[in-house]
Amino acid sequence: MTGPVRRVASGGPWEESFGYSRAVELPNGLVLVSGCTSVVGGEISAGSPYEQTLTAFGVAVDALKQLGLGAADVVRTRMYITHARDIDDVGRAHKELFGDVRPAASMLIVSGFVDPSLVVEVEVEAYRPAGGAA
Repeated sequence: MTGPVRRVASGGPWEESFGYSRAVELPNGLVLVSGCTSVVGGEISAGSPYEQTLTAFGVAVDALKQLGLGAADVVRTRMYITHARDIDDVGRAHKELFGDVRPAASMLIVSGFVDPSLVVEVEVEAYRPAGGAA
């Protein structure tokens, strides 16, 4: 790999205090987006599992936009949920956003998140082909 690693921040409440970037682009074109929830502007934008999923993926896609990419460049998603009963709502939101892209995807049930009102967290990986605009 050649070239610098690019990092972007979203201003999320834990990025500075925990020492991480919202997204990191590697010189090979792979972009990794940290776990995103429905926290926007430091506030939890609670709602249904469907709404939280749309918001969380919105945070991830906004990070991609800072690097000149978008939802069409997503090659993998991971969805972490706290209840099996939310599978259909989270899956419906995923299909709404990525149904045409059809990235590799995983959905896992976990015990919880940093705030109990959060029921979903997502991770996204995207790819910029060689020679793609930065």
